[in-house]
Amino acid sequence: MNTLTPLVRCSFEHLPLAVFAGSADASRALACEVAELIRARQATDRPVVLGLATGSTPIAFYAELVRLHREEGLSFANVTTFNLDEYYPLPPDRPQSYARFMRRHLFDHVDIAPDRVNLPSGTVPQAGIDEHCRAYEEKIRAAGGIDFQILGIGRTGHIGFNEPGSSPHSRTRLVTLDPLTRRDAAGDFGGEEQTPRYALSMGVRTILEARRVVLMAWGQHKADVVRRAVEGEISTQITASFLQEHDNTTVVLDHAAAGALTRFRTPWLLGPLEDQGLAWDERMTRRAILWLAGLRKKAILKLTDDDYNEAGLQDLLRVHGSAYEANRAGFYQMQHTITGWPGGRDPSRTQPGDAPARPLKASSAGVFPKRILVLSPHPDDDVISMGGTLCRLVEHGHEVHVACQVSGANAVSDETLWRTLLFAREAGLAGGAAAEKLTGWCAAYETTGSFPAAAELRQWKGLVRRHEAAAAARVCGIPPDRLHFLDLPFYDGTVRQLGEADVKLMRELLNQLRPHLIYAAGDLDDPHGTHRICLRALREALAGCAQESWVAATELWLYRGAWASWELDEIDLAVPLSPQEVLRRRRAIFRHETQKDQALFPGDDRREFWQRTEDRSRQLAESYNTLGLAEYEAIEAFKRYAPEEFLRHVRL
Repeated sequence: MNTLTPLVRCSFEHLPLAVFAGSADASRALACEVAELIRARQATDRPVVLGLATGSTPIAFYAELVRLHREEGLSFANVTTFNLDEYYPLPPDRPQSYARFMRRHLFDHVDIAPDRVNLPSGTVPQAGIDEHCRAYEEKIRAAGGIDFQILGIGRTGHIGFNEPGSSPHSRTRLVTLDPLTRRDAAGDFGGEEQTPRYALSMGVRTILEARRVVLMAWGQHKADVVRRAVEGEISTQITASFLQEHDNTTVVLDHAAAGALTRFRTPWLLGPLEDQGLAWDERMTRRAILWLAGLRKKAILKLTDDDYNEAGLQDLLRVHGSAYEANRAGFYQMQHTITGWPGGRDPSRTQPGDAPARPLKASSAGVFPKRILVLSPHPDDDVISMGGTLCRLVEHGHEVHVACQVSGANAVSDETLWRTLLFAREAGLAGGAAAEKLTGWCAAYETTGSFPAAAELRQWKGLVRRHEAAAAARVCGIPPDRLHFLDLPFYDGTVRQLGEADVKLMRELLNQLRPHLIYAAGDLDDPHGTHRICLRALREALAGCAQESWVAATELWLYRGAWASWELDEIDLAVPLSPQEVLRRRRAIFRHETQKDQALFPGDDRREFWQRTEDRSRQLAESYNTLGLAEYEAIEAFKRYAPEEFLRHVRL
């Protein structure tokens, strides 16, 4: 799909949808529509007024507008812009300010006139806020109103910073940020304590007065709030739901963000699958049976014909002939995901009657020991998401390598660095000019509460994370020579975009190791986009290695756990953990000491990341038990892709 042509709306949906395989495709289509509007207005010598959003969601959209300007001559000379919001108080030159964000991603790269750029001010005196907001509204009216409003959606359901409880009649004003919104932004500010509590934001009514509105959302972490905005009733608790009152709105999604909508999650509720171009394949069958088991609160093998009929699954009964046969199909699919041998058994030690080491494909099942590459976007993602499996693979005798893709320096607080530098100075680890430099840095922090922006200080922070990763790897039994630090350059860039240097480093590592199994983070919902870019780097590197003989034989397994979990019907490999293995994973996680306070998960509570990890893996084990399968302490789950399937179908 190359345009924003909406899908035919189903009975559950209150807003038009355009759904794309990935956010890059969606961003290109949106940029194309905006460019067409700009050019049409230029042809008649008329201006265009755009309402613009910030955050990670529109970055690819802005990058495509910049490309259209540079390569296809799209001019912004007739464009006036109004941004939705800005943190308060926050100077425009701060790295986290939306004024700086817009310059970095759009304004500095196109020919828009500076006097046509409008943003709420994060430095207006408190006594003048109301007047500033009224003046902002007046400037929008004087410009003729907003022609095309771009929106993202926060996990609280907000548009702009119109948090839950915002009035549908609200205008530009000072708002208090929801705790969840602040936690989602905390990584950019070096912790929640440094994150602003307020922002200036256009109001709901201001947004609804735009002549055209497009709301974008990417990623599984947005799926639930998208469903509530699109399929739920209009509510002040989900301010995006007010868009249902707008007669020219389109919601633009990638597959992950659309995943909780009825048409994608439970399409049988809309009628026969064949009428929707779908079929009762294994994955759809498993999804329906698991959904039914949850609906009826029964184990799979206890579901009856009446359960299927009353839930609208008569067609599935017709395919299998009876509830008994359908139950068996679903049960065996789930049972066959479970294995205690994720890398396969040693053929020389296999005994008759041993349980199969499923579900490895035949080409690699007989290879032992295997070379295994575990890719960890940040230095702690491996032990957080698959620490138990990592230990198991090492114990079984496989050659396990871990590659930390980025330095993780951004997640080391200035206070932590200050303590490290003090230790280095007091321990006499630096002398002469180096000691003076450490003293100067420490004095700067003690005076201002922050460090100057210096590449050398980032290197110190990266070094802290590197040694924590080495300590965690030691807990898992991984020797130092199998721990790789790629330090992909994109992570240190002002604009985080994948480059050839990143892909080259990945490609060199792959060709060096020629792994039989690759484990990579399929958890794409981290709010800063690092996981997504790291997985894209893997995809591009595999494409560059496609002609190498080892690629066809390798297997790719994607893990989750840091930010989200795999749905039960998506799991291809479930590795059960004993209580002792859960504790060992916890010890490995604890080696990342700098993340104890820094890496609280965005979410609805304040538990630390190791607690969230343990809860997820225990809940997954409980789900298997509830379905009538074996009872385990915890389970780590993975989804399989053949390399060619990954290259062909996965859009990032």
